[in-house]
Amino acid sequence: MTAPMLFSSLLRQPVLVTLGRYARLTILLATVAGALPGCSDDDETESAPTAPDRITVPQAGLHPEGIQYDEVNKRFLVSSRTQGKIGSVKDDSTYTQFADEPRLISTIGLNLDASRNRLLVAVSDNGANAARTTAATLRKLAALAIFNSTSGALQNYIDLGNLRPNQAHFANDIAVDAQGNIYITDSLSPIIYKVDALGVASVFLENNQLSGGTGFGLNGIVFHPDGYLLVAKANDGSLFKVPVATPASFTKVTTPAGLNLTGADGLLLLNPQTLLLVSGSQTTVLRLSSTDAWATTNSTGSFATGAVSPTTITRRNTSDAYVLYPFQSTSPRFAIVKAKF
Repeated sequence: MTAPMLFSSLLRQPVLVTLGRYARLTILLATVAGALPGCSDDDETESAPTAPDRITVPQAGLHPEGIQYDEVNKRFLVSSRTQGKIGSVKDDSTYTQFADEPRLISTIGLNLDASRNRLLVAVSDNGANAARTTAATLRKLAALAIFNSTSGALQNYIDLGNLRPNQAHFANDIAVDAQGNIYITDSLSPIIYKVDALGVASVFLENNQLSGGTGFGLNGIVFHPDGYLLVAKANDGSLFKVPVATPASFTKVTTPAGLNLTGADGLLLLNPQTLLLVSGSQTTVLRLSSTDAWATTNSTGSFATGAVSPTTITRRNTSDAYVLYPFQSTSPRFAIVKAKF
């Protein structure tokens, strides 16, 4: 081999060696990557456990009225008319006490204000809790209890009935607006209360159109992100739209002939155009929709619960909503059931 040919051969040799090492390294990396855990498509598309259709909770005589789903802790929170305490329920039907306080005579509506780490509880006394009812509170109590939603510690207790001391009261349901203001319905007086971010209570709206007469009046309430409340009246099924900036300008939502909302209890706003309404007396959950900012509404579906005294409903995720079945005050159990339309 001549000197020039030898020199040319030497120049080519490192390139061949380098390419050979590169090829071997590529094969090695591909093999290792295939063997590493957490790198497969199966892991990336793994779905969450399926939510149960029904949870039956063996708690005698609890008679819960309100319910909320706590996504962070994967549990439902429930109130109690007969015992006053707040409990938590897991998917396996395990019930544990979350919070209690002597002034919790009957706990009614709940609102989990997760972004502010607080559980809001409507407190009343209709005589259902024999151990705690008194002559001073019977049909006169309307209060708001605020608990830390992580620890269950009581943060505030606000007497609302004292704003109208000479009237009958029953604090029922709760909504929260974007600024953290709290709104509470009174079923025995034609009142919606407001508690601001500093804990100051006031009468937000009082009007005889909101009265239930000798029956149950205002009940479920939700906040719409466009700046108004939707409020249901149980005795006649009226649904009201109440602007938070100008509550006195409230209007009645128009419903078509034949749509009966009597017995309206808990409300759940699934999205800005869809509202779920529980009618206890009709043992039905109605799905309502609106295309004109709730000037009018119509029914787009229903879910029959059966004779289980349904009270209210909570969202578990973007697609699943669960109805609370308290049964009777002496029942050995209660149930939480997925609504299927």
